[in-house]
Amino acid sequence: MDSALFKQGMRRLASGVSIVSTEFEGKRHGLVATAVSSVSADPPTLLISIAQSASAHNFIVRSGRFGVSVLSGEDRGIAEKFSVPALRARRFEFGEWTTLHTGAPLLATSLVGFDCLVAGETQVASHTVFFGRVVGVRVSDGEIDPLLFWNGAYQTGHSDGS
Repeated sequence: MDSALFKQGMRRLASGVSIVSTEFEGKRHGLVATAVSSVSADPPTLLISIAQSASAHNFIVRSGRFGVSVLSGEDRGIAEKFSVPALRARRFEFGEWTTLHTGAPLLATSLVGFDCLVAGETQVASHTVFFGRVVGVRVSDGEIDPLLFWNGAYQTGHSDGS
């Protein structure tokens, strides 16, 4: 199978954009992710797929917890900053951050924040799929305008491309 063709095909799948974050020994770590999915409502469980080479990967393993902040169109600038490796040490200087139960950071302006404890993990090729038992949820009262990633670029749920 040609991996370039696979990647071209996956660009046609619109995905919500999230920030996956954790805290370990007093330091925050995070990355932009599009591989987030619901697994079960009872008990509430979701999954994230993280590259083993990602800077936050081993901190999720060590901390046993993570937060998922589902981004709105207004959070696009935060997603862009989290995507710049040179800004890795400063990522949490941008935006307003909060926590729920586990101490994993959640973006206060996100559409929803899920606070999770790692309930399991499976290595698949270059990634680890983490299963998170959701122990807290913070839902925004604001307008629902999701940030999407489609065709290699950020889009908003209003489909105006901004």
